[in-house]
Amino acid sequence: MKLHKIAPVYALMLLSSASLWAQTKKKVAKAPASSLSSHVTNGKAVYSKICVTCHMADGLGVQNMNPPLVKTTYVLGNKAKLISIVLQGFNESVEIDGNTYSNVMPSQDFLKDQEIADVLTYVRNSFGNKATAVTLADVKKARAAKK
Repeated sequence: MKLHKIAPVYALMLLSSASLWAQTKKKVAKAPASSLSSHVTNGKAVYSKICVTCHMADGLGVQNMNPPLVKTTYVLGNKAKLISIVLQGFNESVEIDGNTYSNVMPSQDFLKDQEIADVLTYVRNSFGNKATAVTLADVKKARAAKK
């Protein structure tokens, strides 16, 4: 076969490959800024500033005073209840894994809704926890119900 007959075939293959590569490249987009990891990162900053004093860097709390945040039903369970604790505080003795915790948690309702969503998403996905994110809409709904 002569070269002038083969060249158009190679040109067509090259164009097809380039077109396919461009289409593939468009499909591979970066995750949106609001991904779970960015909420966890932002939540860690809030936790380090507000929560670490009582619940400790490892999330294990202080025995018989401040409850742990590690794999408890309070953390992994109902998101609305967890948000309510942050917004309204907590003034009850609670038993977790055979230990009773009785220190008062003051309301943290001065935090912005997004800060609450982020810090709770961080807690629910740190210290060995694995749970769904707390969204801004979840917090807004809980704050509105509080009024």
